[in-house]
Amino acid sequence: MQFLRNPAAPYVAPFAAFLGFMALERLLPLSPDLLYPARFVVVAAVLLAFSRRLASGPVTNLMGSVVLGLAVFVIWVAPDVLWPAYRSHWLFSNPLTGTAMSSVPHGARLNSIFIAVRVTGCVALVPILEELFWRGWLMRRLIGHDFRAVPVGAYTAEAFWMVVLLFASEHGPYWDVGLAAGAIYNWWIVRTRSLADCMVAHAVTNGALSVYVLATGQWQYWL
Repeated sequence: MQFLRNPAAPYVAPFAAFLGFMALERLLPLSPDLLYPARFVVVAAVLLAFSRRLASGPVTNLMGSVVLGLAVFVIWVAPDVLWPAYRSHWLFSNPLTGTAMSSVPHGARLNSIFIAVRVTGCVALVPILEELFWRGWLMRRLIGHDFRAVPVGAYTAEAFWMVVLLFASEHGPYWDVGLAAGAIYNWWIVRTRSLADCMVAHAVTNGALSVYVLATGQWQYWL
């Protein structure tokens, strides 16, 4: 309960719930089409309970955020489109990063409820909880012990690139494009000083990627 009174809780709790549920999924012998909706409900509840106010800030540059989000989407899929065997290289397929293989079973790919929940989670939950954690809290916390005294979008090279590297590591076999995406989103927060703008850009990227997955059957993007 002491953590919940910590000023960092609204920024960290949704991301921690997301990671905790993912770890739990690895231990429970249940199908993803059951576990993913449960994760969605739990993470959404944590987000609403602790972070609702932080997730509703004003967007200062909507068009720029949309264009930026689409640009990150293009960067994300371009290597695999241009070089089909690219992701099988040992740099992206090894025991440390894992392999670009979808965790979505074939049955769930035909489940419209699962697909709707998955897309909603990718577009409406993940961008909010990740931006709150990475650029709303950690980037500021790396600059100053009292992150609340550090303005959103404040820049130091150390904080900027540490967050980029950690963000990249979160994306496993897609660490290379995760690195580029992290740098772009970090640049955007420094430029706009708006978490809401980064959330919009991130949501556009994830939304475009979701459409691409469903349209092309490239399910490996949904790890």
